[in-house]
Amino acid sequence: MTSENPFGQVLVALVTPMTADGEVDWPGVEKHIDDVITAGADGIVVTGTTGETSTLTDPEKIRLVEVGKDVAAGRAKIITGGGSNETAHAIELYKHSEQAGADGIMIVTPYYNKPTQAGILTHFRLVADATDLPVILYDIPGRTGVPIKYETILRLAKHPNILAVKDAKGDFSEVSRVLNQTDLMYFSGDDANVLPHLAIGATGLIGVTSNIAPAPYRQIIDAVNAGDLATATAAHRQLEPLVRAVMTHVPGTVAVKYILHGLGRIASPRVRLPLVGPEEWEAALIEDEIDLVQGIAGVDFHNFRPDRNAAAGGALPKVAGTTR
Repeated sequence: MTSENPFGQVLVALVTPMTADGEVDWPGVEKHIDDVITAGADGIVVTGTTGETSTLTDPEKIRLVEVGKDVAAGRAKIITGGGSNETAHAIELYKHSEQAGADGIMIVTPYYNKPTQAGILTHFRLVADATDLPVILYDIPGRTGVPIKYETILRLAKHPNILAVKDAKGDFSEVSRVLNQTDLMYFSGDDANVLPHLAIGATGLIGVTSNIAPAPYRQIIDAVNAGDLATATAAHRQLEPLVRAVMTHVPGTVAVKYILHGLGRIASPRVRLPLVGPEEWEAALIEDEIDLVQGIAGVDFHNFRPDRNAAAGGALPKVAGTTR
């Protein structure tokens, strides 16, 4: 991690461990953050999609930043994700995150509203103006309904705080074009495409599967940095069935919590509604993929004990929704 990269390279899109009744498991959060940093992560994205940002309250989001900073203790950068599809709300949330000690912010394209590119441009600029923190733009049209178009990315690249893009669009020709024309860093936002992104010049990844296995992603990054494509490719191939288990059958958050709980690394696989745990047939598919995983550094699936009953359903927390 250089002075030009304030985010790190192996970033974990952190799940938010919860109790069986859907409250945030704060000791579990601390343990999980420490686990992934110890295993090789140098950046943690709290309150992102994988962290169930849509059903976290704003006080919970701010506390996640504070806890992350305390646990990381300088070993990894803490980036706050999520944001809001209301520009004013996003500004306030990121201001509070900066005050809580966040090292950077990741701003998602406004979802549901489906703004024009002019609206997207204005949203990102105003939020980036509101703090002094470095900014990652999160381009994920599959969730937001609208992409950040190439021309808009070029215009946003001129903002002094906007330094990077998390790409979940998978248009590699566009990534190459932007890299050629701007100083923006790219982070792979699709676990299956981490190595292809890195191969064309991306800086790192913001991953879901890295909640379970940060070490092989550290191997991939270190190998690419050293120009060792063979080692990076070998780690990529080992990860493939685990990535499929996490990203194919249910939302990534659900699968990661199911797997982490089965490994004994979090106390409960609970998610908040409208997310629910895997149904029987979905759990069976996840477990079938796990059976194909071999030799991944830092993960021993011989001790995998999934609990379909514990994962079933979803929780209604005591405090509802995102509050201003």
